[in-house]
Amino acid sequence: MFFVYSIIGGDKLLTMKKIAIIIGTRPEVIKLAPVYLELKKSKKLKPILINTGQHKEMVDQMFKWFGIKENYNLKLMETNQTLQNLTAKAIGSITDLLKQIKPDFVMVEGDTVTVMAASLAAFYLKIPVAHVEAGLRTGDIYNPFPEEMARRVVSRLASIHFAPTKKAVLNLKKENIKNNVYLTGNTVIDALLYTTKHISGSKKKLVPPMIVRSLDFKKHRVILVTIHRRENFGKAHREIARTLIKILNNFPDTVVLLPLHMNPNVRNVIKPVLKNHKRVFLIEPPGYVPFVYAMKNSYLILTDSGGVQEEGPTLGKPVLVLRTTTERPEGIKAGCAKLVGIDPKNIFKETAKLLTDKKAYKKMSKVKSPYGDGKASKRIVKILEGL
Repeated sequence: MFFVYSIIGGDKLLTMKKIAIIIGTRPEVIKLAPVYLELKKSKKLKPILINTGQHKEMVDQMFKWFGIKENYNLKLMETNQTLQNLTAKAIGSITDLLKQIKPDFVMVEGDTVTVMAASLAAFYLKIPVAHVEAGLRTGDIYNPFPEEMARRVVSRLASIHFAPTKKAVLNLKKENIKNNVYLTGNTVIDALLYTTKHISGSKKKLVPPMIVRSLDFKKHRVILVTIHRRENFGKAHREIARTLIKILNNFPDTVVLLPLHMNPNVRNVIKPVLKNHKRVFLIEPPGYVPFVYAMKNSYLILTDSGGVQEEGPTLGKPVLVLRTTTERPEGIKAGCAKLVGIDPKNIFKETAKLLTDKKAYKKMSKVKSPYGDGKASKRIVKILEGL
């Protein structure tokens, strides 16, 4: 399970543990890239990056920005594949690769099919699993679907749990998961602060030629919207899109910027409703840098994304969560985010409030983010080095 790695210029040979980092989607890359970069600095740990290919183009964008390269790509992506088929293929392919490289640990992040399949494959081979962003729960196994169940399954299979918040630690304890649980903060904040630093510190134009040439963040109040949740396919997405039109018609100084998710079940419902409005900017999924730029320069954010619920408050942006429940209640409790659900009347009401009530807006935007300080990756690597 170990291999010998020679340090050039030194007489000492170090025994390094191999960490197989398995990712499949864009959010996983964003949240594990800072950990990977920290692992590369370690003299005790050797990261091996495995991409299942669950997302293709969006993952490649992230690799390029963070300057990292995968060691293996399983290329599992197929058009309109079912969850069952993807899960079965992922377990088989990951198992075969793990038998080949024989890592000491498998590291996964979050709650995707890739995460659950990788954890199960590692378990069958008796390889310890380290779970980053452990302990998030909504209490409803079908919301979000299938992510909530994936989290629960991974928690049972994992040997090491890196929980981002105190609430996440408590969630694990309630399920009698008490050993090797570490409070680290969330690595998405590490990635966000890394990116904002490089945007502001670079002499190059990192966001050319802007996101949309005709979109002026100074002229209009930009409402950044991201929607993609599987449990909201169909009617809910259509009603959300119609509500956005109502908001625009009532507030002439606003525009909607909406990156269309690659899933045709999302874009084929949203696009027909929004495509003809002059103040709706429908764009293809941007790279991480332009998206961070958009968050930083938007007026407010409407989203069903987990990561954006954490990123928005860190940038001082009020976040309205377009879901009926969330596994990230810390922002709701702190007051920097609000759970508005998928009812059109409530979405309009809460958005209108932030667009008209300056005190309410300021109150949300000034709340300190509860999701981390940008040092989670360093903590995770230090813990792994001590095991």
